[in-house]
Amino acid sequence: MCSQISPNCNYCFLFDVCCVLTVHNILYRFNHQKTVFLLNLIVQVNYLSSRLLSKNLKVKIYRTIILPVVLYGCEIWSLTLREKRKLWVFESTVLRRIFGPRKEEITGEWRRLHNEKLNDLYSSPNIVRVIKSRRMGWAGHVARMGEERVVYRVLVGKPEEKRPLGKPRRRWVDNIRTDLQEVGCGYVDWIGLAQDRERWRTLVSAVMNLRVP
Repeated sequence: MCSQISPNCNYCFLFDVCCVLTVHNILYRFNHQKTVFLLNLIVQVNYLSSRLLSKNLKVKIYRTIILPVVLYGCEIWSLTLREKRKLWVFESTVLRRIFGPRKEEITGEWRRLHNEKLNDLYSSPNIVRVIKSRRMGWAGHVARMGEERVVYRVLVGKPEEKRPLGKPRRRWVDNIRTDLQEVGCGYVDWIGLAQDRERWRTLVSAVMNLRVP
C-alpha cells in the first residue's frame, strides 16, 4: 500500500482500498454476522484518519466504497438485536476514525465523540436504517411479482413440515412487519399494501429517515 497520500497517488489509494475490501467482501458474503472482519479492515486502513483528506471526502469514501461492501445482499438479511449492535459498533468506529476526537474547551483534554454527536455530524441515516429501507424495497418488489414467479411462491408459501422444538427463529417477514410497525402500519396486509408503488415508496422513505435506532 502507499504509505503517503499525494495528489499523484489517488488511483493507488483507491486500488489499495478496493483490493482489501474485495478480500473481506468474499468472507462477508458467506456470513453477514462476521462484521468483525470489516471492523478490523477499517482499523487497518489509515486513510480515514489522515489529515490530508477532508472529512467530506472521507464520508464519500465510506458511502461509495466501504458501505456497499458491508451491505452486499442486505435485502434478504434477517437481523437480530445482537447483529444490529455489531453493525452500529462498526459504523461508530468508522465515523470516529473520520471525525476524530474533540478537544474540551475548559480542560483542554481530547475526548472521543459520543454516538449522538457522531450522528449529528454524519447527518445521514445510520447503517441499520439503510438496511431496513433496502429490505422493504425488495419486499415490495417481490410482493408485486406474479404467482408464477418462484420468489413470490417462496414468500407466501408455508412449509408443511413441523417446526423444531424451542423458540422459533426470527424470520425475514417478521422484520418487515416490525419495520412497518415503526411507521404505524404493522397490522395491515403488507403484501396488499405493497401493490401501491407510491405509497410503498413513501413507507420505505419513512423507515429510512425515522430518527430512532
